[in-house]
Amino acid sequence: MALKRMFCLLTGVSLLLASSAAWSAEVHGRSSTQFTWFNDIFTEKKQAELGEYLSLSVTKIDKDNKLSIQGYGRLTQDVRNGDDPKGRLYYLYGDYSNLYDKIDIRLGRQFVNYAAGSALIDGGKIELKNIGPVAFSIMGGRNVFFSLDSEATRAQDFAFGVAGYLTGYRNTDAEVSYFMKFDKDGIARDQLGATFKQYMFNSLKVYGNTRFDMPSETFSEVMAGVKYFPIADLVMTGEWYQSYPTFDSTSIYSVFAVSRYQEGVFRVDYTLNDKISANIGYSKQDFAGEDADVVEVGCRIRPIEHLNVTLSYDHRNGYGGRLNGGIAEVSYEATKKLEVAGGLHHDVYERDKLTGDETARKYWLGGKYKIKDNMSASVRVEDNVNARYKEDYSGRMAFNLDF
Repeated sequence: MALKRMFCLLTGVSLLLASSAAWSAEVHGRSSTQFTWFNDIFTEKKQAELGEYLSLSVTKIDKDNKLSIQGYGRLTQDVRNGDDPKGRLYYLYGDYSNLYDKIDIRLGRQFVNYAAGSALIDGGKIELKNIGPVAFSIMGGRNVFFSLDSEATRAQDFAFGVAGYLTGYRNTDAEVSYFMKFDKDGIARDQLGATFKQYMFNSLKVYGNTRFDMPSETFSEVMAGVKYFPIADLVMTGEWYQSYPTFDSTSIYSVFAVSRYQEGVFRVDYTLNDKISANIGYSKQDFAGEDADVVEVGCRIRPIEHLNVTLSYDHRNGYGGRLNGGIAEVSYEATKKLEVAGGLHHDVYERDKLTGDETARKYWLGGKYKIKDNMSASVRVEDNVNARYKEDYSGRMAFNLDF
């Protein structure tokens, strides 16, 4: 019920601000009314939902334009099975920037992402800047997370973090941060993190990030990469990634044995002209000594004006089975107001040699119509055919209003 009240508050604020002609504040956002139908994989029942998604941005509240309000949430009703309405507030916060030209303050429900960890919190974030080459950030509040149908946060769930990052360097970004999460049993996460990005010679980007889990004394994530772009139309990427799964210290899963995963990636993206672009990539995956090879090839073609064709092919062989899969998608701008599209996804895979090859296919059709500059409608229908379903229809109709 708390989420429903917060979503109603978001809606009420938007209506109040939009109707306040005497106020100089600017109110912008989007209302998206959607009708969706699908098969619930948990209950095996057909489900149809009517939903309202609302995003909101309020600026120029004060004469110096330092204060702003941002919000986004949804309210859905299952119209087929008679379940209660379900609300979800993703964020609703107030921003006050450049206090004394050095401090930014954000209060409310917000998503905070540090190299050491990320969380959706009901709380605050303060940034201290313009004091030299390093700026600082601190955040803390109630740690918000959702279950399938509602918010699952308990009274003892909190998150806290601090970060320091370089500022004022055009070609260099760097951050060092600390993240801690609490639950009813105490400290659940205790992590350090760092991220780095450097541009060199106008054609090279070097980057990396890492995360260190202090209770297990291990690097849970490490990634290093290089992008080389000798010309604007050619980008070559090489990356190495390593992951060692870690769990909350208070979770029973923290005592389970896990394996380290590593992956090396090389990819080339090339734009031949305004009608043709292509990409090719190769990945080497290592599952604690068991490996797999993945090849990806794709292209985008615009054979005639207003028609776009996207083709891609994946081949995977090694640990976990074998896969050959392809995607073909087409979009056509019939008029300035109408766009239609469709696609086919087809996979042939072998998870177990005893069962042999299996197939999975998805067919979809969609369209979007621009009613006015600030008003549009769209529809998408798809059918999934696989080892579990002979047919699995789902779809979405939406009416979008920008204000």
